[in-house]
Amino acid sequence: MNILILNTSEFAGGAAVAANRLAKALNQSGLDVFMLVRERQSEDFKVGSLNNTLIRKKLNYLRFIWERIIIFLCNGFSKKKLFQVSIANTGTDISKHPLVQKADIIHLHWINQGFLSLSDINKLIATGKPIVWTMHDLWTSTAICHYPGECEKYTTGCSRCPMLEPNLIFDLAASVFKKKALIRMSDITFVGCSHWITEEARKSALIKDANFVSIPNPIDTTVFKFEDKNIARKYFNLPDDKYLLLFAAAKLSDIRKGAAYLIEACNILKYEYQNRIEIVLMGNSSEELISKIPFRVNSLGYISEQEAMVMAYNCADMFIIPSLEDNLPNTIMESMACGTPCVGFDTGGIPEMIDHQVNGYVAKYKDAADLANGIQWILENKQRAGLTEACLNKVQSCYSERIIADRYKSLYETLCKQQEKK
Repeated sequence: MNILILNTSEFAGGAAVAANRLAKALNQSGLDVFMLVRERQSEDFKVGSLNNTLIRKKLNYLRFIWERIIIFLCNGFSKKKLFQVSIANTGTDISKHPLVQKADIIHLHWINQGFLSLSDINKLIATGKPIVWTMHDLWTSTAICHYPGECEKYTTGCSRCPMLEPNLIFDLAASVFKKKALIRMSDITFVGCSHWITEEARKSALIKDANFVSIPNPIDTTVFKFEDKNIARKYFNLPDDKYLLLFAAAKLSDIRKGAAYLIEACNILKYEYQNRIEIVLMGNSSEELISKIPFRVNSLGYISEQEAMVMAYNCADMFIIPSLEDNLPNTIMESMACGTPCVGFDTGGIPEMIDHQVNGYVAKYKDAADLANGIQWILENKQRAGLTEACLNKVQSCYSERIIADRYKSLYETLCKQQEKK
């Protein structure tokens, strides 16, 4: 069986990481899996790129710019939240691409920022091949936003998107919603990485009649694994006599990542743990963020190299994820695979990953005091070895490559049999 995975980037972003891990797991399970991306960074012969000539590279960059310009104009010439929405107004028709023609299953992941347009998606559906679309956020269900927050307009019909500045001349959300409604969504099988995102997507007026299944992302437990904490701390020259709390995100100042609640929780704990806690940041941070944290901060910067990433998770006593809205964060999976317990809010797919007071702590949503309780619960837990074992067991039983590959193979086989009957 030939599987084609589509994603805008080969490596950049959480969806790309998940797509690569899935491709590896499926190849190991015996399937023939190729990827088609716009931006290829490796020399892997199983990865094709749309940027295969200088002219195409420039054209694809212009497509990316054109989409952002439209959003910028409709956002009242404001850059605010410019990358929290996508409109898929431009892209490349790949329906006749050799990899598409060869594929038995076409598997979409994250296709925004000028990779595929809404029209291009319709052309892929028109090939008659089974289409699977893994939802790494809720963009498939809304008009333009990736996470709607408290807005529920997508359940009836998007208009006047609260993500954008008010525009009395043109309603971008309503326009894109109408165009998305023309896509034959019922011909697509949508995969939610978490049960939460699956149920949220079912509410959408756009895709409520589609097929849904929940399958989490896989992780390679031979790479992300438990290491000696002292060795991990020496790797970064971090102290071995402090509690280290890890906070990680591509952009740590992103409001959705909840840094404000971490800062508030730290202020609650600072008197009792003033000289005992240090914060470790992994990702692009700012001096403003660092200055607000009442503990010593060790900034590791953005890490993409896997060995360093594994050491970062292993050096910490816990991983803090105060996200306000998230699907199935790779960071939790990576942390738990390294045996490091997690503390996060009861939102999105987070409580599906963290078993409360078993392998971590699930705090009440947007409750900094309870986030502080969770941090303290782990710090004062006398069964730390038990927490580590529970983390490792959860990952092995729910997210291992073999388990996830088997679930996808079963889905693919079912879709191919259905296709043969048509």
